[in-house]
Formats: sequence, C-alpha cells, structure tokens
Amino acid sequence: MGDLFKVAIVDDDPRLRKLIVEEMIDEGVNAFPCETGLKLLQLLERESVDLIFLDLMMPEMDGFACLKELKDRSITVPVIVVTALNDETKRLQANDLGVVDYILKPDLFEHLPELLDQHLPGPRVPRK
Repeated sequence: MGDLFKVAIVDDDPRLRKLIVEEMIDEGVNAFPCETGLKLLQLLERESVDLIFLDLMMPEMDGFACLKELKDRSITVPVIVVTALNDETKRLQANDLGVVDYILKPDLFEHLPELLDQHLPGPRVPRK
C-alpha cells in the first residue's frame, strides 16, 4: 500500500475535530488536526497536505482570513469549507476565495466518503 493522503482538519471545536479525525482515519487518510487557521499555516510550512477541511467561525483567524492568507501565499491545496453557516452570501464569498466545496457540519459525516473521493488526487483504501 502506498502513502496515505494527508488531510488537514481546521476547527476550533475539539470534540468535532476529534470525531472528524477518527472518521478520516476510518476512510483511509492521514488527518492533521489544527485548532486555528494560524495552526494550519504553521502546519503547511513543514508538511504538504492533499486537502483541507476548514471551519469558517474560529477565533484568532476566521476561515475567510485563512482562505485569503492561503491565496496570498499561493497555496493551491483544495479547501472544503465545513461550517454551521447555511448562508448563501458566505457560500459565495467562500467560492470567490477558491473553495472546492461548501458543506454544512450536520451533513459532513454522511457525505465524507464522496467528498474525499471527489477531491483527493487518487483512490484511497478505507479501513472500514
């Protein structure tokens, strides 16, 4: 088996972050939890990732500021916004900043396998 895909999980809620990480492991990817956008940027200085799951509402640096910083740094890793904000304006704002998908938190676990299949650069081997 080759190297596993690397996915960053950026969310300030420690319980949700842990659940997402556990699901990622079950789906056959390496998960890198980050509690803030700043932690994500620090991670990306030392580690390459294949995909980023990013919350919008976080302290220090919200998801939009993080998306702008990724763009300013020419980081082209695909970003999926995972948020509680069911707001078309926020969705359009995120799309303008280059996100590849926008999913509401309650729908994440149901759609996780297809999100990974759609946005990772190759097949993965789920551990389920």
